[in-house]
Amino acid sequence: MTHNTQKILSILVAVLTLILLLLYMQGSFVAKVAPGTVADTQAKALPPSTTSEVETKTVDDVLLWPGTVHSLTVTNIAAKLTARIIEIKVKAGDHVKKGDIVARLDERNIQAKEHQALAEVDSANAQENRSKADQQRIGALYEKEAATRENFDAVVARAKEAQALTRLALSRLNEVRSYLEDTTLRAPFDGLIVRRFKESGDMTLPGETVATLQTPRGLRLEAEVPGNCASRLTPGMAVKVRIDTLKTISMAHIDEITPELDPQTGTQLVKVVLPQLEGLQPGYFGWLEQACAQHEALLIPVSAIIHIGQLEAVKVLTAGKILMRHIRSAKTFGQQIEVISGLHAGETVITDPQTQP
Repeated sequence: MTHNTQKILSILVAVLTLILLLLYMQGSFVAKVAPGTVADTQAKALPPSTTSEVETKTVDDVLLWPGTVHSLTVTNIAAKLTARIIEIKVKAGDHVKKGDIVARLDERNIQAKEHQALAEVDSANAQENRSKADQQRIGALYEKEAATRENFDAVVARAKEAQALTRLALSRLNEVRSYLEDTTLRAPFDGLIVRRFKESGDMTLPGETVATLQTPRGLRLEAEVPGNCASRLTPGMAVKVRIDTLKTISMAHIDEITPELDPQTGTQLVKVVLPQLEGLQPGYFGWLEQACAQHEALLIPVSAIIHIGQLEAVKVLTAGKILMRHIRSAKTFGQQIEVISGLHAGETVITDPQTQP
């Protein structure tokens, strides 16, 4: 047999083997099954606890609104007079006790006024003492008919005038001393300094805030909520609050909703009283969870989801057979999850991931 003949035979054998393999893969050597649906014996054996029907439910569209933790008790420590700040003894984050010194103002001008007021009091007291002595002397002479009624009435009037001048001088002195006390700014209660607005050497005017003080207890989350969503809220309603810093989600109650709508943002301020949380402080950032609307959703058990890399799939029981189908899910609602594509209401999914198709 020639070389060419052997080569041709090898090619024919290879082609014949390939044809036989293709026929086998098409089922040509397997007995045919009559047309119709054949129930999967494994699917028949599935217990009811491993399947669930895709259902349609009305669910809330829960949104998150950012907010900041504030104290129920907040005060701005401000000056009552125009003066230069000599010293500020606190900074943001400091804890202070009631009566602790926050800042000192320049008191030299007021001390000068106090000295002047003291001199006026001394002068008024001296004049009052002289008028009283004159009243006693003229009164004694008047009783002996050695002085006229006119003289006696005159000294009585001068004594009353001297007493009035003394009271006026004392009032001015007390006023100056109250200004002197106002040069020392003190904490009105125990709390936390959350912000300092002035520095040593700055000038301050009456009413200008030097520092803001808050109590660490009785905290609220204040969040700006769009008016159409805020209308669904009422004082006393229970809501969920999330504090990212503490990694906590807790239930809270709405304390106050401002009735005015912000014309620029279209929002209303919602204030939520927070429960006692370890480590919670004013200034922390948080989220208010709130259902703003509702929609119809397809829901299946979370346990029915199979994760294949970044893809999601479920096993669907269809015509007695278990088929794998890719889906896309959305939010979870307790033990259920919303499916936005890949399934239809009424279909049956396998909730046991170990069930083999």
